[in-house]
Amino acid sequence: MKLTPLSAIASTHTTSQPAPTTPVRRLTSDALLQKKLASQPISAITAYDFPTARLVDEAGIDVVLVGDSLGMVVLGYENTLPVTIDEMLHHTKAVARALRRAYLVADMPFGSYHVCARDSMRNAVRFIKEAGAQAVKIEGGVSRTKLVSRLTTAEVPVVGHIGLTPQSVHSMGGYRVQGKSAEAFDRLRTDARAIAEAGAVAIVLEGVPRELAATITAEVAIPTIGIGAGPECDGQILVFHDLFNLTASPPAKFVRQYGDGAAFFAKALAQYRDDVSARSFPSDAESYHLSREVQAELAAQRPNARKA
Repeated sequence: MKLTPLSAIASTHTTSQPAPTTPVRRLTSDALLQKKLASQPISAITAYDFPTARLVDEAGIDVVLVGDSLGMVVLGYENTLPVTIDEMLHHTKAVARALRRAYLVADMPFGSYHVCARDSMRNAVRFIKEAGAQAVKIEGGVSRTKLVSRLTTAEVPVVGHIGLTPQSVHSMGGYRVQGKSAEAFDRLRTDARAIAEAGAVAIVLEGVPRELAATITAEVAIPTIGIGAGPECDGQILVFHDLFNLTASPPAKFVRQYGDGAAFFAKALAQYRDDVSARSFPSDAESYHLSREVQAELAAQRPNARKA
């Protein structure tokens, strides 16, 4: 029996194998902390589904938040209050399937952590265990410290959220900038320190004066992520749909649009409508065809069919 040389086997094997690739490492809360310590800005985006989350992840964004703002942006609610935990879990699962690098945070919706500690814990665990989130986000300051501590002890990382907290829209009397008076300034500083000391891995600062956000960022040992809070925060977050002009309402002062998705989609949809109306879509090249053999067979059968 003739044996194949080992060199030939090795050559065949190596040429048929794909080139090795460096595995992508998923960001962690510690990685975000290291960015703060190194004064490296943290980029974050709010996304709600697989395709947009994939684009965000591939762009190298550090943090993806599945926000309860999906109630207004995606589901058409008037505010975030009607959003259910099942809706949040559904969208978080979709986003989690898209991410390879970004740190995934999920909002706990209104009512999911406001009643009792036991239910709050159970709901938070579902986001980690079922949906694939790496942390949950809850709104509130000093009043949430016990919950933050309990969740942290239970191995559920928590991102705090203070300032303009959308779930408190009724008690705040609308979406208003917070921390503008000296008293409110000090109260939010206290909230931030309390949340950090309770074990939160980061804090979202929304709708607060730049000076307050800068003070909190300097005082707490965890990353701050700003939205309408000025440039001194450790990171910034915007809603994907706001970046691309895909929301029906006028943008907030702090939103910078990086593309006009609405105009892009409107133009493409109008062109599609016109092509359908003109019967130019689909073209022959975009259609499937019978093989010549089948066409010939069918053609041969037609005279017989007419005789019958």
